[in-house]
Amino acid sequence: MDSSVVIVGSGLAGYAVARELRKLNTAIPITLLSADHGGFYSKPMLSNVLSTGKDPASLLTGNTEKMRSQLKIDIRPNHCVTTINVARNVIQSTNGEDVSYDQLILAIGADQIRLPMQGDAVGKIYTVNDLDDYQTFYTALAEKKCVSIIGAGLIGCEFANDLAIAGYRVHVIDISLEPLGRLLPPEAGAFFRHKLEAAGVMFHLNTSVHSVNQTEQTIRITLKNGEEIESDLVLSAVGLKPRTELAEAAGLPVNRGIIVNRFLQTQANNIYALGDCAEVAGKFLPFVMPITHAARALAATLAGNPTPVCYPAMPILVKTPSCAMIASPPDFDMPGDWHIETNENGVKALFINEANELMGFALLGAATAEKSALTPRLPAILM
Repeated sequence: MDSSVVIVGSGLAGYAVARELRKLNTAIPITLLSADHGGFYSKPMLSNVLSTGKDPASLLTGNTEKMRSQLKIDIRPNHCVTTINVARNVIQSTNGEDVSYDQLILAIGADQIRLPMQGDAVGKIYTVNDLDDYQTFYTALAEKKCVSIIGAGLIGCEFANDLAIAGYRVHVIDISLEPLGRLLPPEAGAFFRHKLEAAGVMFHLNTSVHSVNQTEQTIRITLKNGEEIESDLVLSAVGLKPRTELAEAAGLPVNRGIIVNRFLQTQANNIYALGDCAEVAGKFLPFVMPITHAARALAATLAGNPTPVCYPAMPILVKTPSCAMIASPPDFDMPGDWHIETNENGVKALFINEANELMGFALLGAATAEKSALTPRLPAILM
């Protein structure tokens, strides 16, 4: 009989492994444990719901029953795993049930980071990390007019553009000098900012939140620079913290994420991790394309063909209709220089190393048309 595979997590990573493994082996027993309802939806779509004219319910493309039937796997909703007994190959969930495994896959994702802040309305700050979170935020938006977003990274900017298109007044607060500081050189960040400002987004940069307090009718955000913003709702989107506690309690090494090798294997040779919770051969890549490559490689390994994951260059598409953008940022410690061409229609920024090789790029506006020509020139992330 084929060894049993247990997947913890029903997000993109968990379901991607199940799908890829089922393509290779129709008989292997697969159990998927989900901390929530267990349905499938595209998490990246959460930051574009309003501008696409959809509501949260429409994002659910497959409920538990549909996914069970489609993949021929055992899906157990509302099973939050609390412990892993590595010696016994058993996991336990909050309902007290023991589940045995031969191969265990951790696809448990990451949590939204919450910054320490002062004020009596800190508990009213929303975060969106899953469909249920978004439903709560979406419901709260009814009859509101102004939203403040803490964080001008990828998710914060996507939400800002989505809300602005839908007619909300939007404020974005960040400590950086320009938005998308981890993806863009300053000149490109300025171009991006101007485009979103033209769409109605108001940026408050080079500062941070000091306090968040409830007034009679609004929430007042006081910034470190003394500025005050009155909002109906506040959304925090300052980044993700991989969920490593479960693995760490089981004695598995963690760093920024759960440490795995190129076979997605932890220190325990029958426990694997991928997605937003994993640090793969020193790389932490919380994006869709790395998950897709990792899932295919891991499925092959589980099916009996040990396959290391290979990451090609994977440019990041930012879903901001007011400013088309694709970026492939270079490693932060890589020596080199940005070569930037800017005009009213777009920005083409190329990061060139000392050997005159292309190591990264940022393309905005009309320059995004050059993605296909430039991507093959980039080095692979993991060969």
